[in-house]
Amino acid sequence: MLLLRHNDSIQCVAYNPVSHQLASCSSGDFGLWSPEQKSVSKHKVNSKITCCGWTNDGQYLALGMMNGVVSIRNKNGEEKVKIERPGGSSSPIWSIAWNPSKDEHNDILAVADWGQKLSFYQLSGKQIGKDRTLTYDPCCVSYFSKGEYIVMGGSDKQASLYTKDGVRLGTIGEQSSWVWTCRVKPDSNYVVLGCQDGTIAFFQLIFSTVHGLYKDRYAYRDSMTDVIVQHLITEQKVRIKCRELVKKIAIYRNRLAIQLPEKILIYELYSDDSSDMHYRIKEKICRKFECNLLVVCSQHIILCQILKIFVDNPFAITLLKQSTSVRCLDMSTSRSKLAVVDEHNTCLVYDIHTKELLFQEPNANSVAWNTQCEDMLCFSGSGYLNIKASNFPVHQQKLQGFVVGYNGSKIFCLHVYSMSAVEVPQSAPMYQYLERRMFKEAYQIACLGVTDSDWRDLATEALEGLDFDTSKKAFIRVRDLRYLELINSIEERKKRGESDTELFLADVYAYQGKFHEAARLYKRTGLDSRALSMYTDLRMFEYAKEFVGAADPKNTRMLMSKQADWAKNSKEPRAAAQMYLTAGEHLKAIDIIGEHGWVDMLIDIARKLDKAEREPLAKCAGYFQKLKHHGYASETYSKMGDLQALVHLHVEARHWDEAFALVEKHAQFKDDVYVPYAQWLAENDRFEEAQKAFHKAGRQSEAVKVLEQLTHNAVVESRFNDAAYYYWMLSMQCLDIARENEERKEEMLKKFKRFQHLAELYHVYHSIQRYTVRCSPQLKDEPFSSHMPETLFNISRYLLHNLTKDVPLGISKVNTLYALAKQSRTLGAFKLARHAYEKLQELHVPSRFQESMDLGSLTVRSKPYHDNEDLIPMCYRCSTNNPLLNSQGSVCINCKQPFIYSASSYEVLPLVQFYLDKGIGDEEAVSLIDLEVPCIDRKAARWQEMSSGESQSLKLDDGTEDTEEDPFMAKLSFEQGGSDFVPVVVSRSVLRSMSRRDVLIKRWPKPLQWEYYRSLLPDVSITMCPSCFQMFHSEDYELLVLQHNCCPYCRRPIDEPN
Repeated sequence: MLLLRHNDSIQCVAYNPVSHQLASCSSGDFGLWSPEQKSVSKHKVNSKITCCGWTNDGQYLALGMMNGVVSIRNKNGEEKVKIERPGGSSSPIWSIAWNPSKDEHNDILAVADWGQKLSFYQLSGKQIGKDRTLTYDPCCVSYFSKGEYIVMGGSDKQASLYTKDGVRLGTIGEQSSWVWTCRVKPDSNYVVLGCQDGTIAFFQLIFSTVHGLYKDRYAYRDSMTDVIVQHLITEQKVRIKCRELVKKIAIYRNRLAIQLPEKILIYELYSDDSSDMHYRIKEKICRKFECNLLVVCSQHIILCQILKIFVDNPFAITLLKQSTSVRCLDMSTSRSKLAVVDEHNTCLVYDIHTKELLFQEPNANSVAWNTQCEDMLCFSGSGYLNIKASNFPVHQQKLQGFVVGYNGSKIFCLHVYSMSAVEVPQSAPMYQYLERRMFKEAYQIACLGVTDSDWRDLATEALEGLDFDTSKKAFIRVRDLRYLELINSIEERKKRGESDTELFLADVYAYQGKFHEAARLYKRTGLDSRALSMYTDLRMFEYAKEFVGAADPKNTRMLMSKQADWAKNSKEPRAAAQMYLTAGEHLKAIDIIGEHGWVDMLIDIARKLDKAEREPLAKCAGYFQKLKHHGYASETYSKMGDLQALVHLHVEARHWDEAFALVEKHAQFKDDVYVPYAQWLAENDRFEEAQKAFHKAGRQSEAVKVLEQLTHNAVVESRFNDAAYYYWMLSMQCLDIARENEERKEEMLKKFKRFQHLAELYHVYHSIQRYTVRCSPQLKDEPFSSHMPETLFNISRYLLHNLTKDVPLGISKVNTLYALAKQSRTLGAFKLARHAYEKLQELHVPSRFQESMDLGSLTVRSKPYHDNEDLIPMCYRCSTNNPLLNSQGSVCINCKQPFIYSASSYEVLPLVQFYLDKGIGDEEAVSLIDLEVPCIDRKAARWQEMSSGESQSLKLDDGTEDTEEDPFMAKLSFEQGGSDFVPVVVSRSVLRSMSRRDVLIKRWPKPLQWEYYRSLLPDVSITMCPSCFQMFHSEDYELLVLQHNCCPYCRRPIDEPN
């Protein structure tokens, strides 16, 4: 137990709704008590506390004081907000309450003071709205549990009900003394009051439904002071705030009437749009009315009993006298029928004009006519909805609530306080009309709302009843184009004068699948052909045979043909094929057999057919080809004698040997074989063979195109050896084109020279590239080169001499200079090495070479600035020593004679090119060179015998022969100091003096001239490839051929004949 003490009288206490904290307030202070804490924190106040209350979350405590101040404290008792009322101490705060609603965004505090004011504040202290003036001193304020209403009592000796905004709704109960306290039972409408005389009063509040309905617009009261208008079709809602108690509501067309305690407000719609939901005030009637029912019309507000009232006539006319009291009534759309529900729950329907009782139905508590159909009404009762059309039996379905409206297929039902629109299919009454063949009335009912299957049944029944207009409209609803076409055709025939209803009905039966009935009607109308066509189209051949009989052979043949077609389409193809063969329709039979892959049947047909029947034979061969039976296809084409088709067959089957055999016998098909063969090779990455095949087919442009692509790929992939080979092949292709095409001769010869030059460059660069890759620090496992240092030295020099202009794609000048610098330093050509390193400084060098290059560039400066004399090349024509790096290229600086290099070591060969004198042809020159040389053996001539008298002596020659002894050597002389190259031109006598073993001839095909070379050192053995005409030292050539089994340059196999 915990004992709590204050020094002054305790005025109020309040438990925190979240924790166990208790606030107790006295005249001079307040305390916050908690079971967990031993000590109690008290806080002094400067005025007497009269009331207190916690917020819903228990975070803040509001204190109402005698001096008219509201103090809002946190859980520690610290003041956060102070609200000072205008009246000050003359308006003491006597009651406060926080709104318990969880839907409000802010905490709202209701404050009632004895200045007879009711005010509302947010937690921040901001006032909501204006002060509400009271006519009494309030003693207590209490919210409903959901915060929608307030109960307040005080000096007026009664408890009053207010909205949450402070609008007074009415008196709950009057007492004989002041009401000091009031409370609302949670989640209910029960209110209890405590009075000064000791009386406790207990009340139950009943909130009645106030609403109005007109067609699809429903208006109802919400929160006692608002009116919500709901469009039952579109589900749109609009709220009208009246800020007073709404007593009655009436709605009609574009009018809305709202009765308030002291006035009636008349609203109208902004526009005539049926979906418009914007209302504005039209009239105000400031008068207090007491009535049970409010009805609004276009210009008047009226009260009514069971009377017919003319709003422009003040006198009512008795419409009908009922012996029992009336609960509900409604008039039909045309005002010709009246439905009444009496006190016995009976629905009575009268004809207004004759006062006759048309029918009556039991178990009804409300009734409503359909506003879109004169003869339909619905009534509810005993948990069921009853729909009645005309005088047909009632259709029932379960429904809770009261029927208050019926519009089309929607029934408006009020259940407790909510209005809902129930979609009710009108199938049952529609079928009731169909049973009596009342198609137009059934269509009107269907328009209110039925399913697609109901529309189709209506359309079908109307069509069989020959009501084409109704049937057409119904088929349009279900979008059945097939039946609409039938109806349109019948209407067109009727316009042309046809009037046979049996024929129309026969067409209808045929469309509906009632074929026997249709056939009987066709026969009755004399149109047997229509019945026959119907049966054959439907593959009902047995019925067709029965219908025709054996009288008409023409129709019988037609039936057989159509039956074969049917067998084909009905997944009996073998039977259909046999039927077609029997009928002599070979093409159709072959199509069926071929499509199903019955090869045995197909070859039997092909062998039985005459070779003159080319079309069916060609179709057989086509199916054999499609089914991959090339042997049968070949046999069929051979039977036909169609060689071109046979060639295409072998090509398509990739049977190249058979195709080549055919081409050997029939050369006109060369293009048909070799071109696809080349394309097939190219598709299978056999480009070199493809190039040869294109060449063989005479398609030079395609051959060149393949080679160009191969060359480009080889360069991009750094396969420079392959690139050299492909460029050489390209050059030879260009030479072939130049020989065959005179118009392109000049262009092709230029390309020939360029491609030959590129082939040499890439052939040389292949070694450089392999060397520089192996020199890379990343590839330390490949430190060796396949070439001697002298070879790499010569290759680098040769490549630099030929890179004076544009550098071809893929060739790196950096790699070339780097290899030259490395080999020059190794071989002692320090001057050339220094020059190479200086050139490298001007280029962008890869990082992998940078360290080696920097080191080499520094160390080479410690070497003597000259080159090893053993490396200096000599011109074999003029015996002049040439610099290692020649700015003029690969020619002698003195005589301008081009150097001839070995294609392996790239040393300068002891060869001098010579040219034939005018008038000497290649054949004559070769024959002159091949003649026996008419001179003595030079080796034997070194000893000369001398005879003088009786003595004989031998003189040893010193080896210095006179140049006149070799006419070619005399031709090598030239004018010193000349700037132009003077070629060596030989005559017939010089040619006769040459030995065949000393002369090498490049026998270029036409249109090129042969090239002649003379070896000046016969002891140096030189070999020339007979295909590419590249020169080699014989030992190098033999070694390379043994390694590769072909020429290292043009890849000619060693066993290939010259």
